[in-house]
Amino acid sequence: MSEYKAGPFLEQINVPEDLRKKFSIDDLPQVSDEVRQYIIDVISEIGNSHFGASLGVVEMTVALHYVFNTPYDQLVWDVGHQAYGHKILTGRKESFPTNRTRGGISGFPKRSESKYDAFGVGHSSTSISAALGMAVANNLKGEKERQHIAIIGDGAMTAGLAFEGMNHAGYEKDANLLVILNDNCMSIDPNVGALRDYLTDITTSHTYNKVKDEVWSLLGKISKFGPDAQSVASKISTALKGSILKQSNFFESLNFRYFGPVDGHDVIGMAKIMEDLKDIPGPKILHCITKKGGGYKFSEEGNPTQWHAPGVFNKDTGEIVKVIPKSPQPPKYQEVFGHTIVELAEKNDKIVGVTPAMPSGCSMNIMMKAMPERTFDVGIAEQHAVTFSAGLATQGSIPFCNIYSSFMQRAYDQVLHDVAIQNLNVVFCLDRGGLVGADGATHHGAYDLSYMRSIPNMTVSAPMNEAELRNLMFTAQHENMGPFSIRYPRGKGVMTEWKTALQKIKVGTGRKLTNGNDIAILTIGHPGNFAQKAIEELKSSGASIAHYDMRFVKPIDEVMLHEVFSKFSKIITIEDGCLMGGFGSAVIEFMADQKYSAEVVRLGIADKYVHHGTQEELWADCGFDTKAIVKTIKSMLNLVEEKASSNVG
Repeated sequence: MSEYKAGPFLEQINVPEDLRKKFSIDDLPQVSDEVRQYIIDVISEIGNSHFGASLGVVEMTVALHYVFNTPYDQLVWDVGHQAYGHKILTGRKESFPTNRTRGGISGFPKRSESKYDAFGVGHSSTSISAALGMAVANNLKGEKERQHIAIIGDGAMTAGLAFEGMNHAGYEKDANLLVILNDNCMSIDPNVGALRDYLTDITTSHTYNKVKDEVWSLLGKISKFGPDAQSVASKISTALKGSILKQSNFFESLNFRYFGPVDGHDVIGMAKIMEDLKDIPGPKILHCITKKGGGYKFSEEGNPTQWHAPGVFNKDTGEIVKVIPKSPQPPKYQEVFGHTIVELAEKNDKIVGVTPAMPSGCSMNIMMKAMPERTFDVGIAEQHAVTFSAGLATQGSIPFCNIYSSFMQRAYDQVLHDVAIQNLNVVFCLDRGGLVGADGATHHGAYDLSYMRSIPNMTVSAPMNEAELRNLMFTAQHENMGPFSIRYPRGKGVMTEWKTALQKIKVGTGRKLTNGNDIAILTIGHPGNFAQKAIEELKSSGASIAHYDMRFVKPIDEVMLHEVFSKFSKIITIEDGCLMGGFGSAVIEFMADQKYSAEVVRLGIADKYVHHGTQEELWADCGFDTKAIVKTIKSMLNLVEEKASSNVG
């Protein structure tokens, strides 16, 4: 049982049917207040979760489950940051405190977790396409009365996939699809782009907002007007939008019926509107104005980016709890990136920064503040970010395209077709490479070493520490480097004194860190630090262990590999990435091509999806943390305690 106490109404709700059967529409404001308070109570203490997005859609969530017959009617939550209220109302109230912890519930909707999670999500802008697919499939099955609702944020609407889904949906006029646009002017950082300006025009037009109430009044009395009432309302609505806003309605140009904007925090009003919309066939969009962090004073008045995922905080004062370390700590890798790109750009005026809506998440905001004219936040649009970078590169700029590893997957064709074929000098700085922790399977950067090394012309690298990250960035911005990928993990590095002198690295060369005769460890990236600790722990065993930090997966250091395979019959490769096609595979391919023979054990992420937990837990689960490395070395060298003891002294 959960130690958190739900309010008297929420206590009675275990599934949405309870909400619909036990409460009247006039009870919904209290239900909403109790859902919001429960989220605040839990998240303020467990601290490992998102916050502002779910608070902003509490009333919307309650109205959706009150009006629609879930799970028969299907809700698709875009991204899923905003789905905590949905989870609480759909049988996961008691387990909600386990959110994003190892063995607990996922931080995102997940089909295997609940029948109420109609579609698994984690990356943005998928909801419209998925909900449309469901609607078409159910039409084919003869279930035309079934409702399909996509809840998408205005930030997610900037992605090409959302536009593609809407374009197709407008053609499927029999699809029972409702898109709810949650407009809070935020993704994680404030939104950018022309669509944001367009939505702002709609939401700030006082004349339009006054007159549109009359349209809603007509819509609420459809039965009195007869079967033509919907077309009358549509014509009136279209006319007033066109004349008052002096532009056509974008959504209606895609054959969506547009309704709104409406107050997304008026739960009774929302429920009534949704009830009306159930009877209107075809694709339609309801534009709701919400406030991220809505209903909680401190998140409403504070920095919305900070309250996206604030960690542990005092729910009564709004004070975010910060643990002050006793000794100096290494910086996060992303912070090293942020400061280093400014340092490089100050000396090289060709450098520009590009990020798809993640300036804070990637620390590109440091350059954005220092050099706003040379930094571009293109919105949630990874494909555009890559091709935009390619265009910049054709004209002599050196773009540092800074994207999470898992999000780069969305722009793979652009990397191949627009950058690599043309051998353009675009520097891909892939943040969150490897296992990221609580975000789980949708966000692990497990695949970039594999998918990048398969691309001709691409340099693929990973730094073991902060100094190496700086040096790789310095190297990549030199002329004629071509496509250059640098991946680094989420979280802290290992160096407190990290502002080292910049040195150019010869591409395709590694470093020998320790000499040895019994076994060789080959690492790529941050796990090299795990190997160093393992070697230190095994000093007393008498084992002679060599450690090579390869730095590059492609081109791989063949001179170093010849040395390794000529000397060692036992070799371990270590990577924070998928084993299939990754760094270890590259080593084995070299061994086969050069006709060497050795016992090679590869440590990394097996061919399966890894779920959520802390990074430390997941490194251990996947078998490449320090403890696992020690165990592997002992096994390969047949080390036993007696041998270890006999070598002491």
